[in-house]
Amino acid sequence: MNIQQLRNALILSKRLHFTKTAEEACIVQPALSRQISTLEEELGIQLFKRHKRKVELTPAGEYFTIEMENLLLQFDLIHQKALQMAKGQIEIRIGFTHSIKQSILPEVLNKIRKSKPGICFVLKEVNNEGQFKGLQTKQLDLGFSTNPIIPPNLFGKKLTSCDFVILLPKNHPITEENYNTFSVFAGEEFIFPPLEDGSNHLEIMKSICLDAGFTPKITHTTSSAGTAFKLVENGMGVCLEPENSIQGLNLPLNIIPLRQVSQKAELTIIWNEDFAHDFPELLNELSDPSHYEFFNAQKNNT
Repeated sequence: MNIQQLRNALILSKRLHFTKTAEEACIVQPALSRQISTLEEELGIQLFKRHKRKVELTPAGEYFTIEMENLLLQFDLIHQKALQMAKGQIEIRIGFTHSIKQSILPEVLNKIRKSKPGICFVLKEVNNEGQFKGLQTKQLDLGFSTNPIIPPNLFGKKLTSCDFVILLPKNHPITEENYNTFSVFAGEEFIFPPLEDGSNHLEIMKSICLDAGFTPKITHTTSSAGTAFKLVENGMGVCLEPENSIQGLNLPLNIIPLRQVSQKAELTIIWNEDFAHDFPELLNELSDPSHYEFFNAQKNNT
């Protein structure tokens, strides 16, 4: 049994056609048939049922190929990381939410690159749930998340927090100057993130409304902060965002910081056990609160 046999069996499990699989695998069909038969003999399992005009997976074959695909993905990731380490390179794959991108992430990564110039960061904007999945499947090494509920098989540390703001169209009668209580927005239509973006983050945003004595009327949902900004600009509702989500943006909106609201957006770093084992010093550096003092200073000066 070898890696190529397993890869070809996976192709066959998707194509269910020996000729097409042989073409994709760049081998002749008799050689492919021998590979699959040999694999089945070594495993002691029939993976495929052969018919005159079609191929079918057996129940055992379906289970085997699904699990083997996951294992081969892990093998490829391990191989890739080993090659990089052999060349003296370190590639760190990071997932992050929009608010992290607008605030702490660029400056922190710049600091790390200066102290460890051999690091290459691969960055992917992804919601909380996507980060959990990526970390669990080892497709991500680190996550920077907003108000997550961290799964039991992952680890995390709060880095800092910020206030929420409410974003309103420019022509909205409520402004920062005449605003006094969040209950004035009871009749508004709200634009919220979908549940899959992070149930805890969504519930925290809803609780701001509930504490003000009303249930938010959610008329639109979007995972994209940029889309939410455009919807607000065009009078299709109002939205709540972490204050750091709009940092550095010149938005054509009315923005009211919610300083008196007890709910905050907590910015959190998340990692899996493998990353902690492979890069303990880097993890300590990335989770060092002193790296985020600049953000707290900026926040306190606004």
